[in-house]
Amino acid sequence: MADLSLLQEDAQEDADGSLDFVSQDEMLTPLGRLDKYASSENIFNRQMVARSLLDTLREVCDDERDCIAVLERISRLADDSEPTVRAELMEQVPHIALFCQENRPSIPYAFSKYLLPIVVRYLADQNNQVRKTSQAALLALLEQELIERFDVETKVCPVLIELTAPDSNDDVKTEAVAIMCKMAPMVGKDITERLILPRFCEMCCDCRMFHVRKVCAANFGDICSVVGQQATEEMLLSRFFQLCSDNVWGVRKACAECFMAVSCATCQEIRRTKLSALFINLISDPSRWVRQAAFQSLGPFISTFANPSSSGQYFKEENKSSDDASVEEKNSMSNHEAPEDIQISPEDIPPAPADPPVSNSSVPLGDGTEDCAETSRKAPREMAVPTDGSLLCPLSLESHQEAVPSETGKKPVNCKHTLPPEAGPSAQDSAVFDQELYNSFHFWRTPLPEIDLDIELEQDSGSQSNQEKPEAAGGLASLGSPNVTVATRKELEEMIENLEPHIDDPDVKAQVDVLSAALRASSMEEAGDAAPSRAVQDDAGTDEPPESRANPGAPVPFISSAVENTDSSLHYIHNDSDLSTSGSFSPDEERRSKVQDVVPQALLDQYLSMTDPSRAQTVDTEIAKHCAYSLPGVALTLGRQNWHCLRETYETLASDMQWKVRRTLAFSIHELAIILGDQLTAADLVPIFNGFLKDLDEVRIGVLKHLHDFLKLLHIDKRREYLYQLQEFLVTDNSRNWRFRAELAEQLILLLELYGPRDVYDYLRPIALSLCADKVSSVRWVSYKLVSEMVKKLHMAAPPTFGVDLINELVENFGRCPKWSGRQAFVFVCQTVIEDDCLPMDQFAMHLMPHLLTLANDRVPNVRVLLAKTLRQTLLEKEFFLTSASCHQEAVEQAIMALQMDRDSDVKYFASIHPTSTKISEDAMSTASSTY
Repeated sequence: MADLSLLQEDAQEDADGSLDFVSQDEMLTPLGRLDKYASSENIFNRQMVARSLLDTLREVCDDERDCIAVLERISRLADDSEPTVRAELMEQVPHIALFCQENRPSIPYAFSKYLLPIVVRYLADQNNQVRKTSQAALLALLEQELIERFDVETKVCPVLIELTAPDSNDDVKTEAVAIMCKMAPMVGKDITERLILPRFCEMCCDCRMFHVRKVCAANFGDICSVVGQQATEEMLLSRFFQLCSDNVWGVRKACAECFMAVSCATCQEIRRTKLSALFINLISDPSRWVRQAAFQSLGPFISTFANPSSSGQYFKEENKSSDDASVEEKNSMSNHEAPEDIQISPEDIPPAPADPPVSNSSVPLGDGTEDCAETSRKAPREMAVPTDGSLLCPLSLESHQEAVPSETGKKPVNCKHTLPPEAGPSAQDSAVFDQELYNSFHFWRTPLPEIDLDIELEQDSGSQSNQEKPEAAGGLASLGSPNVTVATRKELEEMIENLEPHIDDPDVKAQVDVLSAALRASSMEEAGDAAPSRAVQDDAGTDEPPESRANPGAPVPFISSAVENTDSSLHYIHNDSDLSTSGSFSPDEERRSKVQDVVPQALLDQYLSMTDPSRAQTVDTEIAKHCAYSLPGVALTLGRQNWHCLRETYETLASDMQWKVRRTLAFSIHELAIILGDQLTAADLVPIFNGFLKDLDEVRIGVLKHLHDFLKLLHIDKRREYLYQLQEFLVTDNSRNWRFRAELAEQLILLLELYGPRDVYDYLRPIALSLCADKVSSVRWVSYKLVSEMVKKLHMAAPPTFGVDLINELVENFGRCPKWSGRQAFVFVCQTVIEDDCLPMDQFAMHLMPHLLTLANDRVPNVRVLLAKTLRQTLLEKEFFLTSASCHQEAVEQAIMALQMDRDSDVKYFASIHPTSTKISEDAMSTASSTY
């Protein structure tokens, strides 16, 4: 006991000492307390000083000299040797800076003079925690626009450039590059181009540290979006190509992840001729992680090819005027590239036939293509040219020559001779248009070797060829010669040799097989094993180029620059695998063709292959989900006229074994329906939509959330078929999934506008009344809104018999319900009807108010409380009851007087005063504990 008493005495003395200590602090001024603890040897005390700096500034904000004194002590505290103190100080700097900004008259230039130098200096601090906090503080200050532009140029950027110097610390350099990239969108284009971009380009080529290159690759898209198209194409694109071929797979993976952003900052021609070939290389990368990232970015990259005039999407081209657009269109035509902004509805054209496989890219541009382009430039008004984007083949100087299948015999017909010069334009307009409707491309390529034609088809084509003009016969003779040059075969051999070290990869092996098939085909052509049309060429001699034989005055053909670029030769090389199976196409095969000309075909083929089960094993187990996620964007890019390219893929995804894939499609099917239009939606999407309705709840919720958006796109007759299925949404796999029913109520409110009064009464009314009696209050609250809107719609219909019947049913099922929760629901419905003016007040007083007032004598207090709220703060607010001295007003006042004398205190309270809250949700929340 003696020991215990001694302990109690010591504790009392300590308490007295602490009280004296506190009383001493209270006697000190704010600056005095700051000086006392800032010089303390206790680290915790100095940390507390850093945390209390903002409070100290608020205390002395009225005195400018005291504010300056506090800021000067912050500068001294920044020199603390303890890293935790410096880190704590840096966490408070953004808050102090905001305070200084709000009190600029009292402490002008305080941040620039006292705080910013600390932030910049800590960027090179030896302690990692201090550096991280200073980086976060700098970004927060830039985001809140607390740093002046002059300070950014003179104080921040020079330090960052110095930290990224070659002799800088490795960790500091990597962090500084990351800060530069993150601050670029905040400081704008001008500062980024002048101060950040040159050093960023140097860091992209840092040969010593791959970490720096990886950071540059990860932020490449952000830099491109800031500096714009010109700087991207002139300075950044070459660095991006280097990063995409980096030795470290992490750098290449970062490039694949930002590929869409880079593509958005370039022109359409570069996307098509350079970036597409570069992306094919990433998809075929030896590293699985790179391929995985590339396939995830494939859909977004394809979406950058969208035609702005048809899709409404613009990629950094929104400032172009109509004059600029017309000039750009003319330039694209002069480069043998079809305009992309010309569209006609797919209903106006017959289905295009399947295009034959396309040969390698080294076919020289002949006189036929030049004449076609020349004709389109010189006499645009004299030719009937199809304007649908799907019928025009964009062809730049680096693109590839392609075949033009004839309308009848599937044999190439020189486009130069479709309109003979001697024929008048008016006489040939319709013929040219009909021929062009069945051509997907305007230019030539090498004919396919060893095509086994059907006897009848060959006879038909032979009889038609006899009727051709001499000029057309000469054109046919010029097409049969082997256009695959020796240079092309060398390129193919080199590409095969380069890919052989990675033959173990399935994608690489597929490419080797394709290239080998192309090489064998070119060898067969050289040996003389070509199509029958070559017999005409042999008579004319083999030493003379075919183009010169067809037209001696034509210019000498040149080899496309794609031959010199091995990457670009992959642009259309995928179709060479079909050489052995080429032949005539049936109408069904033509309709199911996957060939189009909106995006490079190689990209689309890779996208369509994402549903291949082997991809899940060699690339990513969730690759099908990524395919489904980006499918609406790809469909928008291709346009509804090319939906046949995606139809089979969409059906495959819709039947995928993984519910996550089907769920993704279910959430986006309404967007796809908008893209495709009502006809394709009814034919291809409605069956899949019906399947989703019977799927798992995880899939059905995607359909349910956009039920109104999808059904409003259907024809009225097709829409009415779903009235019978709405009842099925009340049944879920898990009865506790109340959010499903709440979403159903939300959608039914929207669906009221799509159906007539009879359908609403017969099919939607039973569901709404069922939801009003749901076990979960959140579902009931939405259902009250649904029922009130239903009353409004049915009352406005002529005749309003459905509305009267619904009101009578509400009175019978809820107003006279034996359960108190039902009677409370009736009051809620009446309150909603009054608040939303769903009924004229005279009609409300006639049909609903007498039954509402009878609840003033209800035996359950919760019902009377809600009735008192409804009468006092909702009903009496209406002008009908304020101005008219009718029997209805007298009945309301009598009910309120009865409630004011109620034995329950809550009922008295709400009946006697006028609360400010009039929200039904708040009313429901006040009784949630008793109604759940």
